[in-house]
Amino acid sequence: MKNGRSEGQRAGAWLVLAAAVFWGTTGTAQALAPQGAQPATVGAARLAIGGAALLVFAAARRRLSRADHWPLWTTLIAAASMAAYQLFFFAGVAKTGVAVGTIVGIGSAPILAGAISYLVRGERPGRQWAIATALAILGSGLLIAAGHSIQVNPLGLLLAIGAGTAYASFTVASKGLLEEKPPEAVMAVVFGLGALFLAPLFFTNNLTWLAQPRGMAVALHLGLVTVAIAYSLFARGLSQVPVATAATLTLAEPLTAGVLGVFLLGERLNPIAVFGIVLIFAGLAIISINN
Repeated sequence: MKNGRSEGQRAGAWLVLAAAVFWGTTGTAQALAPQGAQPATVGAARLAIGGAALLVFAAARRRLSRADHWPLWTTLIAAASMAAYQLFFFAGVAKTGVAVGTIVGIGSAPILAGAISYLVRGERPGRQWAIATALAILGSGLLIAAGHSIQVNPLGLLLAIGAGTAYASFTVASKGLLEEKPPEAVMAVVFGLGALFLAPLFFTNNLTWLAQPRGMAVALHLGLVTVAIAYSLFARGLSQVPVATAATLTLAEPLTAGVLGVFLLGERLNPIAVFGIVLIFAGLAIISINN
């Protein structure tokens, strides 16, 4: 029984890692978006397309046929948290820069997820998780900061922490839903509601960038690849591993973004960035191989 559970957790860890790799393409896709594509609108389009795709997929597999008895508050918290993450993260990055915004937003999520999961679910992260998380967060910070000028804005920091809190809350709430509902149904409902929460942005922002072929290609990639496919994998993985572990594994996202920046956007890695990549690999290896 213990071996079977260990194998399931290891498989779940690899699924979360795969999802994080897909998420790592988000920054590159946004860099290729046409001028006039505002971050909040990009996030809203991402959720709208991804949520619609997840709903179609879940309906096709008849995962929504038993849509009764959904935990109302847990579902609303998960959906609102995902919608809030889009707004907090993009606003935080705009205020305090890519480096600090990403480090604080993505880096704080595993720590906050571990704390929230312990308070809400009683999951106690172990020493292995703490070591792996510390290595991965430090590596992420070095990787991102190595290629960007650092600027600190107090409001931007608060917004970035808000993004980390929102993502941690989404992960904890989703874990609870996955214990009662199929992964496809959970992601479809959560992202469908999250898209509705952000729908008013379509009426208050410029959407002309979506009419351009490149803009539509970016939106489709963000919605179908970084939401529909990635969160389907994440949901299946999250159902097998503890919340804190899943949140730490998502730190593969900045690693992927850094690699893509080198090969697709012509960015260069200095020794600090290379050391950051090594630390991220070490942290992810510790938590995925020994899970």
